[in-house]
Amino acid sequence: MRQNPSFAMSDIGEIRRLIEQNPWVTLVSSTDAGLVASHYAVLLDPSRDDLTIVGHVGKPDDLIHGLGDRELLAIVQGPHGYISPGWYGDTQSVPTWNFVSAHLSGIPELLSPDENLEVLERLVARFESGMPQPRLMWEPPNDPDFVRRLERGTAGFRLTPTRVVGKRKLSQNKPDDIVETVIAELGAGGSPYADPRLAGEMRRDFETRKAAR
Repeated sequence: MRQNPSFAMSDIGEIRRLIEQNPWVTLVSSTDAGLVASHYAVLLDPSRDDLTIVGHVGKPDDLIHGLGDRELLAIVQGPHGYISPGWYGDTQSVPTWNFVSAHLSGIPELLSPDENLEVLERLVARFESGMPQPRLMWEPPNDPDFVRRLERGTAGFRLTPTRVVGKRKLSQNKPDDIVETVIAELGAGGSPYADPRLAGEMRRDFETRKAAR
């Protein structure tokens, strides 16, 4: 991802927040057969305060990616959306796309079966927690044999990135009144490009930058 100093996102806390709120990531590897991409949910490693993530892939994706043997790129995609030039007022302008994203690169460590089970359990608990009646991994009707068969069909990994590129492109290069207009348009229910999440991310960034002036 090409970096622009005006849009750089280097604060670890902000990138952790991005991962926490957007756990569905794209995993990319360069293999002898060419580029390979897969999509899986990841979590921040609870034992670390850096950008280490844990997750799993279904077999044989571990072999296809060469998991543990070669560099893996995890792409985290946050809120993003189209920005119309009509929102800039009566001035020469072109469309753009606002977004928040981070690229985490490194050689992942393969997890033991017990470690993988812990990750799988945490993943289920994380996403089931919002359900009215959560179905946790070890609870009936699942039995231990079923859960362990499930684990054997996956490969867990831990990725401590050796290279991180974070980017937050949220109209920081526009005057305050234009930023306010873009936020309002993204939050408007009648707009075909309305996106409350992107509007909220822009508002949060805008208020933080104003407070720092």
